[in-house]
Amino acid sequence: MDFLGTPVASLQLGQLRPANTTAASLYTLPANTETNVRSVIVCNVSSAAAKLRIFHDTDGTTYDQGTAVFYDALLESGRTLEWEPTDLWLRDVSGHIAVRTDTASALTFSLYGREFEIAVTR
Repeated sequence: MDFLGTPVASLQLGQLRPANTTAASLYTLPANTETNVRSVIVCNVSSAAAKLRIFHDTDGTTYDQGTAVFYDALLESGRTLEWEPTDLWLRDVSGHIAVRTDTASALTFSLYGREFEIAVTR
């Protein structure tokens, strides 16, 4: 990704290994910031297959079929899934990227991207 003609490196913005099977926020947009999500990496660290869900709610915390990006995708033991969205931005401070697994402590989710500070005028 380039910003004003200069390459911009992605940074790790969130990481979570859910200890239960309820949806949890992986990334919340900070105030006065826009974020470009470059990738989400999911690693199955368990000895069995597990299902995963990834949600993108642009202005809240509704984690269901209406905000799902991946829904009950099966990830085999020891495997890794990398999702590289082409143009995913978070611009509303209420927006969230959330995740869920059907097996506690089976999956590690890592989110990479770039945050851009927005100038606040008074």
